[in-house]
Amino acid sequence: MSPVFASVVDLNGPGKYLHWSIFQVSVSNLVLILVMIVIFGLALMFPFPKHKEINQTEPADEPSDDVKAVGTAPSGASAGTEDDTSKMWTAKIRNFGLKVLPPGKLLPDHQPAYVSSWIYVFGVGSLAALGMAIISGFALALGGPDWWHSNTVGHFFNSMHLWSVELFMALLVIHLWGKFWMSAWRGKRALTWMTGVIAFMASVVECFTGYLSQQNFDSQWISTNGKDAINATGLGGFFNLMNFGQMLMWHIVLIPIVLIAIIGAHVLLVRVRGVSHPLPQKRTAFGPKGLAARMKAKKEDAASWRGPLRRYDIIKEASAAFMIILILVLLLATLLSSPDIPPVTVSSWAKVAPADFLGTAASELNSTSETAVYGPPYNNNSGYVQTVIVSWQRLGGVREPINPATTFVLNPLKKEAVTDPALASALKTYTAAGIRQQVNWANNYSKALLKVKFKNGTPILPKADDGPVPLMLSSELALARSGALDTDLISNSDFYGTNFTKPLLFLEDGQYFSSLAASQHMTGSQWGVMNESGSYPGQPWLWLYTLWYQVPGFSSSANVDLIAIYLTGIATVLLLLVPFIPGIRDIPRLIPIHRLVWKTWYKNHPEESETSSQEEGLHLHSVDET
Repeated sequence: MSPVFASVVDLNGPGKYLHWSIFQVSVSNLVLILVMIVIFGLALMFPFPKHKEINQTEPADEPSDDVKAVGTAPSGASAGTEDDTSKMWTAKIRNFGLKVLPPGKLLPDHQPAYVSSWIYVFGVGSLAALGMAIISGFALALGGPDWWHSNTVGHFFNSMHLWSVELFMALLVIHLWGKFWMSAWRGKRALTWMTGVIAFMASVVECFTGYLSQQNFDSQWISTNGKDAINATGLGGFFNLMNFGQMLMWHIVLIPIVLIAIIGAHVLLVRVRGVSHPLPQKRTAFGPKGLAARMKAKKEDAASWRGPLRRYDIIKEASAAFMIILILVLLLATLLSSPDIPPVTVSSWAKVAPADFLGTAASELNSTSETAVYGPPYNNNSGYVQTVIVSWQRLGGVREPINPATTFVLNPLKKEAVTDPALASALKTYTAAGIRQQVNWANNYSKALLKVKFKNGTPILPKADDGPVPLMLSSELALARSGALDTDLISNSDFYGTNFTKPLLFLEDGQYFSSLAASQHMTGSQWGVMNESGSYPGQPWLWLYTLWYQVPGFSSSANVDLIAIYLTGIATVLLLLVPFIPGIRDIPRLIPIHRLVWKTWYKNHPEESETSSQEEGLHLHSVDET
């Protein structure tokens, strides 16, 4: 690769990992998590720029008379006249929109005075990073799905894409932390919280499909590790992690549409409901006591803010956030670049580890390989079928039918045999024999393979009762080395040749593929889904899912993937429903980190800070009354 866009700091060397008790974590992921925590802490402690408070004389979000009248009737017409349009669907929808989201809310120029903390900037910061990810993704799309592997400009754009995504997820997580400790779901804002959590989960899936779409060793390893969990849910035949074309389309079309729609809904809800009022500075374990007090507090939390305001230039803030993100992304892409270990092919495997290739091919013939015994969605066996209460894998059925002996060995050899009489004869002998005889030949060949030697690249084995298998697999080795086997396994999948299920399953059945991952410290249960090659941070936002694989009892279970899916799903539902779960929703009151968020407000307004929702001295009116 040309040094024009070479990184200043080389992170491609083997990564470092820390082990503590049952846990294992890469130093790079740990550094990223620590940076996020430091940023969150600095945002809590660092003073926010001073501002002048402005007392309101009327509700800040009350539409003016001219706005209220838009579209109700033409000039000179009155309600009930022939020209009155107030009952038309168009007018009703327009007026409803203006009532719920008047221009003053959609593009506000003032904010409540208590919005004076750096914690509030991470929302717009994450949106700016998302915009940068979209722009760099567009740039990557200009050259096609794989040009960045061989083009320095393309690789630089890929580096920008990687670091914009890392910033997006980091800022999104910090934003979520801030809103949790602010108890931001108060005041009929539960739906705002829930859309934010759903947006976070959609972002996780979007990032995961992005990693799968890279067409390098990382994506290969992540897909083969992650497939077991997806297969355990019964969805492996519909959401195939090893189908690059499918993952790419999900990444660039389907998930972005859903993600942007959810984020749009979330932002609109923020604009409609506004930001939640400060919690009382004095700690109350579970909020106001008594039904009447709780109902009063809920009403006040939902009320429109009538207290002091501060000037707020939303366009300026968004522009500044985007420029800061752009500078950070350019610096990170220039200094650190992005990882790109070339993908493993059947051809490279056969050249570098021919003995392992031959042994794997023999295991396909005698049906002892992982793929041969796997089960749905590839076959009806049960070697890797998982069941917790119910087997979703069985219910999903066989969707990617694969007979390893036929798919990986016999069919490719039959095509080669058209121009090779000796191979044609060997295949005829093999197919004419019974299944038991075929298995015995393959077993005997595997035993003889332990003493294999290579002369000019040709395998030399001691004599054994292995029939035509030595000639067949010697031809298979030559076919693989030429690259023809890669082409055959992909071309038989689909028209575009983007489904790498067959070659990846074949590679996974051998030892060479996993040994490369071990050299990059990417092995270790499902940490291979979370970690990145070299010293690059991977996907630390998947820590909850991968955590279950480290727990004693779970880690040794044959159903660990399904257990991890269930427990992660339960944790996700709990996070989604935080506003409705007593105890969990009261944690911000018990651990008053919110005092750091609103420390400036508490300092400047001590009298209002002692009561819930500033009930003293601040004139509130309910949203229903506006």
